[in-house]
Amino acid sequence: MIKRHFFLVAAAVLLGLMVVAAVIRIAFAEDEGAAGARGPGGPGGGRGQTVSAAVVGARTFSDEIRVLGVARGRRSVNITSPTSELITRVLFTDGQTVAAGTPLVELQAREEDAGIIEARANVDQAQREYDRYKTLTDRGIAPRIMLEQAETALATARASLAAAQARRGDRLIRAPFAGVLGLSTVTAGTLVNPGAVIATLDDIGVIRVDFPVPERYLGSLRSGTPLIATADAYGDQQFTGRIALIDTRINEQTRSATARAEFPNPGGRIRPGMLVRVAVQQGVRQAPAIPESAVQYEGEGAFVYRIAPGERGTTAQRVEVQPGAVEGGFVEILSGLEPGDRIVGSGLNRIQPGSPVQVEGQGTAPAAGRRP
Repeated sequence: MIKRHFFLVAAAVLLGLMVVAAVIRIAFAEDEGAAGARGPGGPGGGRGQTVSAAVVGARTFSDEIRVLGVARGRRSVNITSPTSELITRVLFTDGQTVAAGTPLVELQAREEDAGIIEARANVDQAQREYDRYKTLTDRGIAPRIMLEQAETALATARASLAAAQARRGDRLIRAPFAGVLGLSTVTAGTLVNPGAVIATLDDIGVIRVDFPVPERYLGSLRSGTPLIATADAYGDQQFTGRIALIDTRINEQTRSATARAEFPNPGGRIRPGMLVRVAVQQGVRQAPAIPESAVQYEGEGAFVYRIAPGERGTTAQRVEVQPGAVEGGFVEILSGLEPGDRIVGSGLNRIQPGSPVQVEGQGTAPAAGRRP
């Protein structure tokens, strides 16, 4: 019985010692925290979260309209046949550059050739009749009405010959304008039908791109406005051009008008059908700017952390800002900050509003007023 009481007393004493030790440890921890707050970084300067600083400065921004468009030749056409007929001769090669009126394909024309022979014979006969009646009329032997009838018959025969030659000409398909021919699969002996494509012809000395322009920009755009285009096939290489024409009508659904740009295309590098990115410069301006990494977005709003003195030393204050254009890694600030303000440039996710911060690299922060 005595032993049992002894063990109970010993256990109670041991539990009490453990409780006292825990209380002492918590007390020491609180004392160390308070001492740290009074150290070099608190009101005397607690260290806090280490961050890098950036300075709000003026930077040049350009207003641009960026849209997508599809490249077209200045003139493009599919060469087709007006009738169902066999091809007797192909007079071009794939990729050939041709002048306007160059013969491309000759269709079978046996009936037309026979019609021309017949028409020429009729003209010769009508000419002989006319010459005979003219001689007789001049001598006073034949009445003048016979000469007039012969003259009418000659004119009719000549018109029939011209019509026969025109029908024969329709069997020779020519290039309607100067350009470059595409790939073709037709050969002599191919039967073509109306509408079937014999070849494509594109005038690509100048490339046209049609693109939509929101109506709010129409007051500042006009024919002759310079612009820049890029194509995925050529990376960042830029092609300079101008606005040739803006449509007279605005689309009621999209509230935009179609603008047509023209680009010189030496060497034919841009080809019809290419996707082209068009950028129209609207002018430049100076505005306060900060690095993109310094801005955090929340819903439809945005904020930054401004570095400012506080009760516990240097602190990070959350400030709502209104961002504008984004260009070259910098964000235009329309409101919320002033030039010269210092902000947190990195480590935003670990910062609490009003918390102390330790700023490093203040002299090496990227200047917002200079282009990279």
